[in-house]
Order: sequence, then C-alpha cells, then structure tokens
Amino acid sequence: MSAADLIVTDVSWAPRKGDDLLLHPTSLAVTAGQVLGIVGPNGAGKSTLLRILYRFQAPLTGQVLVDGQDIWTMTAGMAARRVAAVLQDHPLAFGLTVQEVVMLGRTPHRSGFSNATAHDIAIVEAAIARLDLHTFADREISTLSGGERQRVMVARALAQEPQVLVLDEPTNHLDIRHQLEILALIRDLDMTIIVSLHDLNMAHSVCDAVLLLEEGYMRGFGPPDEVLSELLVSETFRVDARREKLTQSGAKHFSFHLPL
Repeated sequence: MSAADLIVTDVSWAPRKGDDLLLHPTSLAVTAGQVLGIVGPNGAGKSTLLRILYRFQAPLTGQVLVDGQDIWTMTAGMAARRVAAVLQDHPLAFGLTVQEVVMLGRTPHRSGFSNATAHDIAIVEAAIARLDLHTFADREISTLSGGERQRVMVARALAQEPQVLVLDEPTNHLDIRHQLEILALIRDLDMTIIVSLHDLNMAHSVCDAVLLLEEGYMRGFGPPDEVLSELLVSETFRVDARREKLTQSGAKHFSFHLPL
C-alpha cells in the first residue's frame, strides 16, 4: 500500500465517561506522505493521542480516517494493514530471532496459520536490509542492545506495509549514527508518518507539520516555523526559548534557558 491521507476529527479521551478528559477534542489533517511531529511537555497528551491513532484505545469522541475510512469501524486486522506503530517500550519476544520478529509484521497480510510466501520473505529481507540488521538476523532479539531492538521494531513495522506509520520517540536508545539513519529513513518512506518527539530541533528539521499539545489541549498545528515560535514554545514548556542562527550552516536552532 502507498501513503494515505490521515484526517483526525474531534478525538478526545478519558479513562471513563464522566472522568476529566486527558485529551480534549483534537482535529488535524495530514496529507499522504507527509511527516507530522507531535510535541509537548510530559503529560501533554502525546501518548494518549498516539494510542488512538494506532488503535490501542478507542476515542471517547471523534473519528480517525485513513484514506477516508475510520479505523475504529473496521476489524483489528484491517486496521493493522493501514496503521503500524513503533513504541518506546515493547515486550521482548524471548526465543525469537530478529528475522522471526520482523516476519511478525506480515501477520495482518496472512490468513490463519498459513506459511510465509516468497513475497513475505522478500519484504522481510528488504526491511532487514534497510535497517542494517543483516549481521543480527539469526540472533535472538533478547541478546540485542536497546538501540538494536529499536531498529528491529522499525523493521517489523516496515514489513507490515502500512499506509500510516506511528513512531513514539523512535530515536530513543539509539547512538548518533543510527539516530541520523532513522531520521533519513523517516523522510524517505512512502508512508504518512506520525512521530512523537521530545527534541524540538529534530521536529523542526524532519517534520512537514507539527502538533503542539499542552495538558491535553492543542496549542498549535501547522508548519514548524509557525508552531515552533519562540513565544509559543516558551509559554508551553515554561522556559526561555530562543531561535539562534548557526554560524556555519545558517540554520536556526533552539536554545533553552530557565526563566529568570
């Protein structure tokens, strides 16, 4: 499948009806193939929104449309062929090799307990190659470092061939080289990407649009230059944020200071 438009309309969430909302009605639209960055302080509602988008927790109100279809009105299997997720914390698949874990990404495309086809195997091998996991393919995933396991989870998501890929802090646990590789991969994928990031400079450089959340409310949504303004970032994160020009490249870079 190719990238699809993502339209989110008035989604909200609370643990139970009558409880205070942890995510207030939020709407956004992402064009097929674009990268949306979700940023905000701890407790802003980023993870809550992501769980709704990858169909883990149902919204109290609203819709999530992928290619015009609401993922919450379709079966889990159908939704998994449209949306894949890479999370910060994932249970270890003890006893499974890297190749076997990546093959799990093909599950939504197979019926019952059918064996992997040549097409499945080719897609898995391509995902392993793209994440530079050849040397780990036959190792048990439990023997890998946190950064190596993160790359395996990204490869599994690619093998799922989704239209929308949700990434929750994908560069956590990665060294600088692999952070840069993941960021380059994000820009190169033929998918619509939703990525939660703590690094505002990274969000500014990678994302086509940014959603800024605070205490469950949407503070801003739009191009990074507009949303990640000095004033809005300073107010939302309770810091003194300054956009400074780097002397050699000319690119602007945030620096943060505690307010006096």
